Amino acid sequence: MPTDIEIAQSVKLNPIMDIAYGLGISADDIEFYGKYKAKILATTDTGKTGKLVLVTAINPTPAGEGKTTTSIGLAMALHKLDVKSVLALREPSLGPVFGVKGGAAGGGYSQVLPMEDINLHFTGDFHAITSANNLIAALLDNHITQGNALNIDITRIIFTRCMDMNDRALRNIVVGLGGKANGNPREDKFKISVASEIMAVLCLSANIAELKANIGNILIAYNKSGDPVFAKDINAHGAATVLLKDAIHPNLVQTAEHTPAIIHGGPFANIAHGCNSVTATKTALSYADYCVTEAGFGSDLGAEKFINIKCRKTGLAPDCAVLVATIRALKYNGHGALVDGVCNLRKHIENLRNFGLPVVVAINKFGDDNENDLQYVSDYAKMYGAEVALSEVFAKGGKGGLDLAKKVIAACERNSGDNKKALHFTYKDGDDLKTKITKVATAIYGAASVKFTAAAEKAISETEKHFGKDFPVCIAKTQYSLSDDPKKLGAPNGFEITITDGYMNNGAKFFTALAGNIMTMPGLPKIPAAERIDIDADGVVTGLF
Repeated sequence: MPTDIEIAQSVKLNPIMDIAYGLGISADDIEFYGKYKAKILATTDTGKTGKLVLVTAINPTPAGEGKTTTSIGLAMALHKLDVKSVLALREPSLGPVFGVKGGAAGGGYSQVLPMEDINLHFTGDFHAITSANNLIAALLDNHITQGNALNIDITRIIFTRCMDMNDRALRNIVVGLGGKANGNPREDKFKISVASEIMAVLCLSANIAELKANIGNILIAYNKSGDPVFAKDINAHGAATVLLKDAIHPNLVQTAEHTPAIIHGGPFANIAHGCNSVTATKTALSYADYCVTEAGFGSDLGAEKFINIKCRKTGLAPDCAVLVATIRALKYNGHGALVDGVCNLRKHIENLRNFGLPVVVAINKFGDDNENDLQYVSDYAKMYGAEVALSEVFAKGGKGGLDLAKKVIAACERNSGDNKKALHFTYKDGDDLKTKITKVATAIYGAASVKFTAAAEKAISETEKHFGKDFPVCIAKTQYSLSDDPKKLGAPNGFEITITDGYMNNGAKFFTALAGNIMTMPGLPKIPAAERIDIDADGVVTGLF
Protein backbone atom coordinates (compact mmCIF):
# COMPACT_ATOMS: atom_id res chain seq x y z
CA MET A 1 0.00 0.00 0.00
CA PRO A 2 1.34 3.49 -0.80
CA THR A 3 2.38 5.77 2.04
CA ASP A 4 0.02 8.41 3.39
CA ILE A 5 1.81 11.22 1.63
CA GLU A 6 1.95 9.29 -1.66
CA ILE A 7 -1.82 8.76 -1.47
CA ALA A 8 -2.38 12.43 -0.61
CA GLN A 9 -0.21 13.63 -3.51
CA SER A 10 -2.07 11.38 -5.95
CA VAL A 11 -5.48 12.96 -5.29
CA LYS A 12 -6.70 15.62 -7.72
CA LEU A 13 -8.18 18.27 -5.45
CA ASN A 14 -11.27 20.28 -6.32
CA PRO A 15 -10.94 24.07 -6.20
CA ILE A 16 -11.93 25.21 -2.73
CA MET A 17 -14.59 27.48 -4.23
CA ASP A 18 -16.38 24.37 -5.52
CA ILE A 19 -16.34 22.91 -1.99
CA ALA A 20 -17.75 26.17 -0.62
CA TYR A 21 -20.47 26.37 -3.29
CA GLY A 22 -21.47 22.80 -2.51
CA LEU A 23 -22.21 23.91 1.04
CA GLY A 24 -24.03 27.05 -0.02
CA ILE A 25 -21.22 29.44 0.96
CA SER A 26 -20.75 32.35 -1.41
CA ALA A 27 -17.46 33.80 -2.64
CA ASP A 28 -18.14 36.93 -0.57
CA ASP A 29 -18.07 34.87 2.61
CA ILE A 30 -14.67 33.23 2.16
CA GLU A 31 -11.08 34.38 1.88
CA PHE A 32 -8.79 32.27 -0.30
CA TYR A 33 -5.46 30.89 0.89
CA GLY A 34 -4.38 29.55 -2.48
CA LYS A 35 -6.51 27.22 -4.62
CA TYR A 36 -7.34 24.60 -2.00
CA LYS A 37 -7.71 26.39 1.35
CA ALA A 38 -9.97 29.19 2.50
CA LYS A 39 -11.19 31.02 5.58
CA ILE A 40 -14.95 31.12 6.16
CA LEU A 41 -15.58 34.76 7.07
CA ALA A 42 -19.26 34.64 7.93
CA THR A 43 -21.87 32.01 8.69
CA THR A 44 -25.17 32.60 6.96
CA ASP A 45 -28.23 31.74 9.02
CA THR A 46 -29.30 28.72 7.01
CA GLY A 47 -31.97 27.66 9.49
CA LYS A 48 -30.35 24.25 9.57
CA THR A 49 -29.23 22.46 12.70
CA GLY A 50 -27.57 19.22 11.73
CA LYS A 51 -26.91 16.13 13.80
CA LEU A 52 -23.72 16.26 15.86
CA VAL A 53 -21.57 13.13 16.04
CA LEU A 54 -18.76 13.10 18.61
CA VAL A 55 -15.84 10.79 17.86
CA THR A 56 -13.70 9.70 20.80
CA ALA A 57 -11.60 6.65 21.69
CA ILE A 58 -10.32 4.21 24.25
CA ASN A 59 -6.97 4.83 25.95
CA PRO A 60 -4.41 4.65 23.16
CA THR A 61 -1.03 3.18 22.41
CA PRO A 62 1.69 5.82 21.89
CA ALA A 63 0.94 5.70 18.14
CA GLY A 64 -2.73 6.57 18.61
CA GLU A 65 -5.80 4.66 17.48
CA GLY A 66 -6.81 6.30 14.21
CA LYS A 67 -9.50 8.53 15.70
CA THR A 68 -8.92 11.30 13.15
CA THR A 69 -8.75 8.74 10.33
CA THR A 70 -12.05 7.25 11.49
CA SER A 71 -13.69 10.68 11.76
CA ILE A 72 -12.67 11.54 8.21
CA GLY A 73 -13.75 8.14 6.88
CA LEU A 74 -17.13 8.43 8.62
CA ALA A 75 -17.81 11.83 7.04
CA MET A 76 -16.85 10.46 3.62
CA ALA A 77 -19.06 7.39 4.14
CA LEU A 78 -22.02 9.60 5.07
CA HIS A 79 -21.37 11.56 1.88
CA LYS A 80 -21.46 8.32 -0.11
CA LEU A 81 -24.90 7.64 1.38
CA ASP A 82 -26.04 11.02 -0.01
CA VAL A 83 -26.06 12.56 3.46
CA LYS A 84 -24.75 16.12 3.50
CA SER A 85 -21.85 15.84 5.93
CA VAL A 86 -19.11 18.18 7.13
CA LEU A 87 -16.08 17.43 9.27
CA ALA A 88 -15.13 19.72 12.14
CA LEU A 89 -11.60 18.86 13.26
CA ARG A 90 -8.70 20.39 15.15
CA GLU A 91 -5.59 21.68 13.41
CA PRO A 92 -2.44 19.55 13.85
CA SER A 93 0.29 20.89 16.11
CA LEU A 94 3.89 20.88 14.89
CA GLY A 95 4.80 19.20 18.20
CA PRO A 96 3.41 15.72 17.35
CA VAL A 97 4.10 16.16 13.61
CA PHE A 98 7.84 16.53 14.22
CA GLY A 99 7.78 14.44 17.40
CA VAL A 100 5.97 11.10 17.40
CA LYS A 101 3.23 11.00 14.77
CA GLY A 102 4.87 12.57 11.72
CA GLY A 103 1.47 13.89 10.60
CA ALA A 104 -2.01 14.33 12.01
CA ALA A 105 -4.34 14.75 9.05
CA GLY A 106 -5.70 11.22 8.94
CA GLY A 107 -4.13 8.30 7.15
CA GLY A 108 -4.29 5.96 4.17
CA TYR A 109 -7.30 6.72 1.98
CA SER A 110 -8.99 8.67 4.77
CA GLN A 111 -7.21 12.02 4.88
CA VAL A 112 -7.91 15.75 4.83
CA LEU A 113 -6.04 17.58 2.09
CA PRO A 114 -3.72 19.25 1.22
CA MET A 115 -2.13 17.22 4.03
CA GLU A 116 1.31 18.82 3.78
CA ASP A 117 -0.18 22.28 4.29
CA ILE A 118 -2.54 21.19 7.07
CA ASN A 119 0.32 19.52 8.95
CA LEU A 120 2.84 22.32 8.34
CA HIS A 121 1.75 25.89 9.18
CA PHE A 122 -1.66 25.59 7.40
CA THR A 123 -3.14 29.12 7.30
CA GLY A 124 -0.89 30.44 10.07
CA ASP A 125 -3.41 30.21 12.92
CA PHE A 126 -0.97 28.64 15.38
CA HIS A 127 1.69 31.21 14.56
CA ALA A 128 -0.82 33.99 15.24
CA ILE A 129 -1.77 32.36 18.56
CA THR A 130 1.90 32.01 19.52
CA SER A 131 2.62 35.63 18.57
CA ALA A 132 -0.39 36.98 20.48
CA ASN A 133 0.60 34.97 23.55
CA ASN A 134 4.20 36.12 23.45
CA LEU A 135 3.21 39.74 22.82
CA ILE A 136 1.33 39.69 26.14
CA ALA A 137 4.38 38.12 27.83
CA ALA A 138 6.65 40.82 26.34
CA LEU A 139 4.31 43.62 27.40
CA LEU A 140 4.17 42.18 30.91
CA ASP A 141 7.95 42.11 31.30
CA ASN A 142 8.21 45.54 29.74
CA HIS A 143 5.67 46.93 32.22
CA ILE A 144 7.76 45.62 35.10
CA THR A 145 11.00 46.99 33.62
CA GLN A 146 9.47 50.40 32.91
CA GLY A 147 8.55 51.12 36.53
CA ASN A 148 6.01 48.43 37.45
CA ALA A 149 3.13 50.83 38.08
CA LEU A 150 0.84 47.91 38.92
CA ASN A 151 3.26 46.69 41.60
CA ILE A 152 3.35 43.20 40.07
CA ASP A 153 5.03 40.53 42.18
CA ILE A 154 7.57 38.97 39.81
CA THR A 155 7.51 35.76 41.85
CA ARG A 156 3.79 35.41 41.13
CA ILE A 157 3.57 35.78 37.37
CA ILE A 158 1.02 33.31 35.99
CA PHE A 159 1.21 33.96 32.26
CA THR A 160 3.98 32.12 30.40
CA ARG A 161 5.49 32.15 26.95
CA CYS A 162 4.70 29.45 24.37
CA MET A 163 5.81 27.91 21.10
CA ASP A 164 4.29 25.24 18.86
CA MET A 165 7.08 22.70 19.17
CA ASN A 166 8.15 20.01 21.62
CA ASP A 167 11.18 21.41 23.46
CA ARG A 168 11.83 20.09 26.96
CA ALA A 169 14.72 22.54 27.45
CA LEU A 170 12.17 25.36 27.68
CA ARG A 171 10.08 23.84 30.48
CA ASN A 172 11.85 25.92 33.11
CA ILE A 173 14.04 28.90 32.20
CA VAL A 174 15.39 32.20 33.57
CA VAL A 175 14.76 35.41 31.63
CA GLY A 176 16.05 38.95 32.01
CA LEU A 177 19.72 38.06 32.46
CA GLY A 178 22.51 40.36 31.34
CA GLY A 179 22.00 43.52 33.36
CA LYS A 180 19.33 46.17 33.98
CA ALA A 181 18.86 46.99 30.30
CA ASN A 182 17.65 43.44 29.66
CA GLY A 183 14.87 43.42 32.24
CA ASN A 184 14.37 41.86 35.63
CA PRO A 185 15.81 38.37 36.10
CA ARG A 186 13.05 35.91 36.97
CA GLU A 187 12.01 32.32 36.48
CA ASP A 188 9.76 31.64 33.51
CA LYS A 189 8.66 28.68 31.39
CA PHE A 190 7.23 27.82 28.01
CA LYS A 191 4.06 25.89 27.24
CA ILE A 192 3.41 24.31 23.89
CA SER A 193 1.08 26.68 22.02
CA VAL A 194 -1.82 24.22 22.03
CA ALA A 195 -1.81 24.39 25.86
CA SER A 196 -1.85 28.19 25.95
CA GLU A 197 -4.87 30.09 27.20
CA ILE A 198 -4.88 32.09 23.96
CA MET A 199 -5.62 28.83 22.12
CA ALA A 200 -8.45 28.01 24.53
CA VAL A 201 -9.89 31.52 24.31
CA LEU A 202 -9.80 31.50 20.50
CA CYS A 203 -11.65 28.16 20.43
CA LEU A 204 -14.32 29.29 22.90
CA SER A 205 -14.98 32.81 21.51
CA ALA A 206 -17.82 33.43 19.05
CA ASN A 207 -16.54 36.66 17.48
CA ILE A 208 -13.87 39.36 17.59
CA ALA A 209 -15.59 41.36 20.33
CA GLU A 210 -15.92 38.33 22.58
CA LEU A 211 -12.35 37.29 21.79
CA LYS A 212 -11.01 40.71 22.79
CA ALA A 213 -12.99 40.72 26.03
CA ASN A 214 -11.84 37.20 26.92
CA ILE A 215 -8.19 38.01 26.23
CA GLY A 216 -8.52 41.10 28.39
CA ASN A 217 -9.74 38.91 31.26
CA ILE A 218 -6.74 36.55 31.16
CA LEU A 219 -5.05 36.38 34.57
CA ILE A 220 -1.38 37.24 34.04
CA ALA A 221 -0.06 37.79 37.57
CA TYR A 222 -0.76 38.87 41.14
CA ASN A 223 0.46 42.13 42.62
CA LYS A 224 2.33 42.45 45.89
CA SER A 225 -0.95 42.91 47.76
CA GLY A 226 -2.16 39.55 46.44
CA ASP A 227 -4.70 40.97 44.00
CA PRO A 228 -5.05 39.58 40.45
CA VAL A 229 -3.67 41.45 37.44
CA PHE A 230 -5.24 40.91 34.02
CA ALA A 231 -4.08 41.37 30.42
CA LYS A 232 -6.38 44.38 30.07
CA ASP A 233 -4.59 46.05 32.99
CA ILE A 234 -1.44 46.36 30.85
CA ASN A 235 -3.49 47.23 27.73
CA ALA A 236 -2.39 44.06 25.97
CA HIS A 237 -5.75 42.76 24.82
CA GLY A 238 -6.32 45.07 21.86
CA ALA A 239 -2.99 44.39 20.14
CA ALA A 240 -3.18 40.65 20.88
CA THR A 241 -6.63 40.51 19.28
CA VAL A 242 -5.32 42.33 16.20
CA LEU A 243 -2.87 39.46 15.70
CA LEU A 244 -5.80 37.03 15.81
CA LYS A 245 -8.18 38.88 13.48
CA ASP A 246 -7.71 36.28 10.72
CA ALA A 247 -7.05 33.27 12.95
CA ILE A 248 -10.52 33.50 14.49
CA HIS A 249 -12.11 32.47 11.18
CA PRO A 250 -12.48 28.70 10.55
CA ASN A 251 -10.55 27.02 7.73
CA LEU A 252 -12.25 25.16 4.88
CA VAL A 253 -10.52 22.27 3.11
CA GLN A 254 -11.61 18.87 1.75
CA THR A 255 -11.11 15.15 2.28
CA ALA A 256 -9.52 12.75 -0.17
CA GLU A 257 -13.05 12.19 -1.51
CA HIS A 258 -13.90 15.92 -1.58
CA THR A 259 -16.14 15.97 1.50
CA PRO A 260 -15.99 19.44 3.11
CA ALA A 261 -13.80 19.73 6.21
CA ILE A 262 -13.69 22.70 8.58
CA ILE A 263 -10.44 22.60 10.56
CA HIS A 264 -9.88 25.17 13.27
CA GLY A 265 -8.08 25.41 16.61
CA GLY A 266 -6.09 22.65 18.21
CA PRO A 267 -5.93 22.42 22.01
CA PHE A 268 -4.47 19.12 23.25
CA ALA A 269 -6.89 17.04 25.28
CA ASN A 270 -4.36 15.76 27.81
CA ILE A 271 -3.17 19.24 28.83
CA ALA A 272 -5.97 21.49 27.52
CA HIS A 273 -9.66 21.13 26.63
CA GLY A 274 -9.10 19.15 23.44
CA CYS A 275 -11.87 20.43 21.15
CA ASN A 276 -11.90 22.42 17.93
CA SER A 277 -13.45 25.87 17.92
CA VAL A 278 -17.07 26.50 18.79
CA THR A 279 -17.26 28.58 15.60
CA ALA A 280 -16.13 25.64 13.45
CA THR A 281 -18.61 23.22 15.01
CA LYS A 282 -21.55 25.61 14.76
CA THR A 283 -20.62 26.54 11.19
CA ALA A 284 -20.55 22.88 10.21
CA LEU A 285 -23.92 22.27 11.88
CA SER A 286 -25.46 25.21 10.03
CA TYR A 287 -24.46 23.88 6.60
CA ALA A 288 -24.73 20.10 7.02
CA ASP A 289 -27.18 17.38 7.93
CA TYR A 290 -24.40 15.70 9.90
CA CYS A 291 -21.36 17.26 11.53
CA VAL A 292 -18.66 14.77 12.50
CA THR A 293 -16.30 16.17 15.12
CA GLU A 294 -13.68 14.65 17.37
CA ALA A 295 -12.36 15.36 20.82
CA GLY A 296 -8.79 14.40 21.65
CA PHE A 297 -7.82 11.04 23.18
CA GLY A 298 -10.44 9.10 25.17
CA SER A 299 -13.74 9.63 26.93
CA ASP A 300 -11.75 10.46 30.08
CA LEU A 301 -10.10 13.46 28.40
CA GLY A 302 -11.43 15.03 25.21
CA ALA A 303 -14.99 13.71 25.43
CA GLU A 304 -15.31 14.62 29.11
CA LYS A 305 -14.13 18.15 28.36
CA PHE A 306 -16.28 18.38 25.23
CA ILE A 307 -19.35 17.67 27.37
CA ASN A 308 -18.47 19.43 30.62
CA ILE A 309 -16.76 22.50 29.10
CA LYS A 310 -17.74 23.03 25.47
CA CYS A 311 -21.34 21.80 25.63
CA ARG A 312 -21.95 23.47 28.98
CA LYS A 313 -20.77 26.82 27.58
CA THR A 314 -22.54 26.63 24.21
CA GLY A 315 -25.66 24.50 24.52
CA LEU A 316 -24.30 22.01 21.98
CA ALA A 317 -25.31 18.38 22.54
CA PRO A 318 -24.04 15.40 20.51
CA ASP A 319 -26.68 13.12 19.05
CA CYS A 320 -24.43 10.08 19.36
CA ALA A 321 -20.84 9.12 20.14
CA VAL A 322 -18.46 6.98 18.10
CA LEU A 323 -15.90 5.17 20.23
CA VAL A 324 -12.80 4.14 18.27
CA ALA A 325 -11.03 0.98 19.42
CA THR A 326 -8.33 -1.27 18.01
CA ILE A 327 -7.28 -4.79 18.83
CA ARG A 328 -3.70 -3.65 19.37
CA ALA A 329 -4.72 -0.99 21.92
CA LEU A 330 -6.94 -3.38 23.83
CA LYS A 331 -4.08 -5.88 23.97
CA TYR A 332 -1.79 -3.03 25.06
CA ASN A 333 -4.23 -2.25 27.86
CA GLY A 334 -4.18 -5.91 28.84
CA HIS A 335 -0.37 -6.12 28.83
CA GLY A 336 -0.56 -8.28 25.73
CA ALA A 337 -3.78 -10.18 26.52
CA LEU A 338 -6.97 -9.07 24.78
CA VAL A 339 -9.19 -10.65 27.42
CA ASP A 340 -7.49 -8.54 30.10
CA GLY A 341 -7.65 -5.30 28.08
CA VAL A 342 -11.30 -5.17 26.97
CA CYS A 343 -12.26 -3.77 30.37
CA ASN A 344 -10.87 -0.46 29.07
CA LEU A 345 -13.46 -0.54 26.29
CA ARG A 346 -16.21 -1.26 28.83
CA LYS A 347 -15.29 1.77 30.95
CA HIS A 348 -15.33 4.13 27.98
CA ILE A 349 -18.71 2.81 26.82
CA GLU A 350 -20.07 3.34 30.33
CA ASN A 351 -18.69 6.89 30.45
CA LEU A 352 -20.36 7.87 27.19
CA ARG A 353 -23.67 6.24 28.08
CA ASN A 354 -23.59 8.05 31.43
CA PHE A 355 -23.33 11.33 29.51
CA GLY A 356 -26.64 10.33 27.89
CA LEU A 357 -25.17 9.40 24.50
CA PRO A 358 -25.89 6.33 22.38
CA VAL A 359 -22.59 4.65 21.52
CA VAL A 360 -21.36 3.10 18.29
CA VAL A 361 -18.02 1.32 18.71
CA ALA A 362 -15.88 1.61 15.58
CA ILE A 363 -13.31 -1.19 15.53
CA ASN A 364 -10.51 0.28 13.45
CA LYS A 365 -9.29 -2.78 11.58
CA PHE A 366 -5.62 -3.40 10.83
CA GLY A 367 -4.44 -5.84 8.18
CA ASP A 368 -3.01 -8.32 10.68
CA ASP A 369 -6.07 -8.42 12.97
CA ASN A 370 -7.38 -11.87 13.85
CA GLU A 371 -11.05 -12.49 12.96
CA ASN A 372 -11.68 -14.25 16.26
CA ASP A 373 -10.32 -11.22 18.13
CA LEU A 374 -12.54 -8.88 16.13
CA GLN A 375 -15.60 -10.98 16.88
CA TYR A 376 -14.72 -11.19 20.58
CA VAL A 377 -14.47 -7.40 20.88
CA SER A 378 -17.69 -6.92 18.92
CA ASP A 379 -19.62 -9.30 21.17
CA TYR A 380 -18.13 -7.71 24.28
CA ALA A 381 -19.11 -4.17 23.23
CA LYS A 382 -22.68 -5.25 22.42
CA MET A 383 -22.93 -6.84 25.86
CA TYR A 384 -22.42 -3.36 27.36
CA GLY A 385 -25.04 -1.65 25.24
CA ALA A 386 -23.09 -0.36 22.23
CA GLU A 387 -23.65 -0.83 18.53
CA VAL A 388 -20.55 -2.09 16.71
CA ALA A 389 -19.16 -1.52 13.22
CA LEU A 390 -15.94 -2.61 11.59
CA SER A 391 -14.08 0.38 10.14
CA GLU A 392 -11.76 -0.09 7.18
CA VAL A 393 -11.54 3.54 6.10
CA PHE A 394 -7.74 3.58 6.20
CA ALA A 395 -7.53 0.99 3.42
CA LYS A 396 -10.80 1.68 1.59
CA GLY A 397 -11.74 5.31 2.22
CA GLY A 398 -15.42 6.13 2.61
CA LYS A 399 -16.45 2.73 1.23
CA GLY A 400 -14.78 1.14 4.25
CA GLY A 401 -16.99 3.14 6.63
CA LEU A 402 -20.44 2.52 5.16
CA ASP A 403 -21.54 0.12 7.90
CA LEU A 404 -20.32 2.59 10.53
CA ALA A 405 -22.17 5.46 8.82
CA LYS A 406 -25.45 3.51 8.66
CA LYS A 407 -25.24 2.62 12.35
CA VAL A 408 -24.44 6.23 13.27
CA ILE A 409 -27.47 7.45 11.32
CA ALA A 410 -29.68 4.85 13.02
CA ALA A 411 -28.35 5.79 16.48
CA CYS A 412 -28.96 9.49 15.85
CA GLU A 413 -32.47 8.86 14.55
CA ARG A 414 -33.35 6.80 17.62
CA ASN A 415 -31.99 9.60 19.83
CA SER A 416 -34.20 12.33 18.37
CA GLY A 417 -37.45 14.16 18.96
CA ASP A 418 -39.29 13.06 22.07
CA ASN A 419 -36.82 10.17 22.47
CA LYS A 420 -33.73 12.39 22.68
CA LYS A 421 -31.90 11.89 25.94
CA ALA A 422 -30.87 14.91 27.96
CA LEU A 423 -27.15 15.53 28.20
CA HIS A 424 -25.81 14.65 31.64
CA PHE A 425 -22.99 16.75 33.05
CA THR A 426 -20.60 15.20 35.59
CA TYR A 427 -20.90 18.05 38.07
CA LYS A 428 -23.03 21.09 38.82
CA ASP A 429 -22.01 24.68 38.13
CA GLY A 430 -22.36 25.48 41.82
CA ASP A 431 -20.10 22.69 43.07
CA ASP A 432 -16.81 23.90 44.51
CA LEU A 433 -13.64 23.15 42.54
CA LYS A 434 -12.50 20.24 44.68
CA THR A 435 -15.92 18.63 44.37
CA LYS A 436 -15.90 19.07 40.59
CA ILE A 437 -12.44 17.53 40.30
CA THR A 438 -13.39 14.67 42.62
CA LYS A 439 -16.58 13.92 40.65
CA VAL A 440 -14.64 13.69 37.38
CA ALA A 441 -11.94 11.53 38.99
CA THR A 442 -14.40 9.10 40.58
CA ALA A 443 -17.16 8.98 37.96
CA ILE A 444 -15.09 9.22 34.75
CA TYR A 445 -11.68 7.82 35.71
CA GLY A 446 -12.89 5.27 38.28
CA ALA A 447 -10.70 6.64 41.08
CA ALA A 448 -11.47 5.86 44.73
CA SER A 449 -10.22 9.21 46.00
CA VAL A 450 -8.37 12.41 45.16
CA LYS A 451 -5.33 13.81 46.93
CA PHE A 452 -4.65 17.55 46.70
CA THR A 453 -1.08 18.69 47.32
CA ALA A 454 -0.38 21.90 49.25
CA ALA A 455 0.26 23.71 45.95
CA ALA A 456 -3.06 22.51 44.56
CA GLU A 457 -4.92 23.48 47.74
CA LYS A 458 -3.43 26.97 47.55
CA ALA A 459 -4.28 27.39 43.85
CA ILE A 460 -7.87 26.27 44.41
CA SER A 461 -8.34 28.44 47.50
CA GLU A 462 -6.95 31.52 45.78
CA THR A 463 -9.03 30.90 42.65
CA GLU A 464 -12.27 30.59 44.59
CA LYS A 465 -11.40 33.68 46.63
CA HIS A 466 -10.91 35.89 43.59
CA PHE A 467 -13.07 34.26 40.90
CA GLY A 468 -15.68 32.15 42.64
CA LYS A 469 -16.47 28.59 41.56
CA ASP A 470 -19.17 28.73 38.85
CA PHE A 471 -17.02 27.51 35.96
CA PRO A 472 -15.83 24.12 34.66
CA VAL A 473 -12.62 22.29 35.50
CA CYS A 474 -10.10 21.09 32.92
CA ILE A 475 -8.01 18.25 34.32
CA ALA A 476 -4.64 17.74 32.66
CA LYS A 477 -3.46 14.14 32.94
CA THR A 478 -1.86 11.32 30.98
CA GLN A 479 -3.76 9.99 27.99
CA TYR A 480 -2.41 6.47 28.38
CA SER A 481 -4.40 5.53 31.47
CA LEU A 482 -7.72 6.26 33.11
CA SER A 483 -5.59 7.08 36.16
CA ASP A 484 -2.81 9.66 36.48
CA ASP A 485 -0.19 6.91 36.13
CA PRO A 486 0.51 5.92 32.49
CA LYS A 487 1.53 2.43 33.64
CA LYS A 488 -1.91 1.65 35.12
CA LEU A 489 -3.58 0.20 32.04
CA GLY A 490 -6.97 -1.40 31.46
CA ALA A 491 -9.66 -0.16 33.84
CA PRO A 492 -7.95 0.26 37.21
CA ASN A 493 -9.97 0.85 40.36
CA GLY A 494 -9.26 1.73 43.97
CA PHE A 495 -6.54 4.16 42.93
CA GLU A 496 -5.92 7.70 44.10
CA ILE A 497 -5.60 10.66 41.74
CA THR A 498 -3.08 13.31 42.85
CA ILE A 499 -3.74 16.92 41.89
CA THR A 500 -0.32 18.53 42.04
CA ASP A 501 -1.18 22.13 41.10
CA GLY A 502 -3.63 24.28 39.20
CA TYR A 503 -4.29 27.69 37.72
CA MET A 504 -7.23 29.82 36.66
CA ASN A 505 -7.87 30.44 32.98
CA ASN A 506 -10.02 33.50 33.54
CA GLY A 507 -10.21 34.35 29.84
CA ALA A 508 -11.38 30.88 28.86
CA LYS A 509 -13.40 30.63 32.08
CA PHE A 510 -12.21 27.28 33.39
CA PHE A 511 -9.80 26.08 36.07
CA THR A 512 -6.96 23.81 34.99
CA ALA A 513 -5.95 21.12 37.50
CA LEU A 514 -2.69 19.26 36.94
CA ALA A 515 -2.84 15.55 37.77
CA GLY A 516 0.23 13.43 38.39
CA ASN A 517 3.40 14.31 36.48
CA ILE A 518 1.69 15.91 33.50
CA MET A 519 3.74 18.55 31.64
CA THR A 520 2.50 21.43 29.52
CA MET A 521 5.63 21.38 27.32
CA PRO A 522 6.24 17.92 25.80
CA GLY A 523 9.66 16.64 24.78
CA LEU A 524 10.87 14.93 21.61
CA PRO A 525 11.36 11.14 21.50
CA LYS A 526 14.76 9.51 21.00
CA ILE A 527 14.19 9.36 17.24
CA PRO A 528 11.89 12.28 16.32
CA ALA A 529 9.67 12.05 13.26
CA ALA A 530 11.41 15.22 12.06
CA GLU A 531 14.48 13.13 11.15
CA ARG A 532 12.42 11.38 8.45
CA ILE A 533 10.75 14.49 7.01
CA ASP A 534 12.43 16.02 3.95
CA ILE A 535 11.85 18.00 0.76
CA ASP A 536 13.41 17.54 -2.69
CA ALA A 537 14.62 20.07 -5.25
CA ASP A 538 11.15 20.22 -6.81
CA GLY A 539 9.52 21.10 -3.50
CA VAL A 540 7.96 17.67 -2.94
CA VAL A 541 7.66 16.83 0.77
CA THR A 542 8.41 13.31 1.96
CA GLY A 543 8.33 11.58 5.33
CA LEU A 544 4.92 12.81 6.56
CA PHE A 545 2.82 9.76 7.40
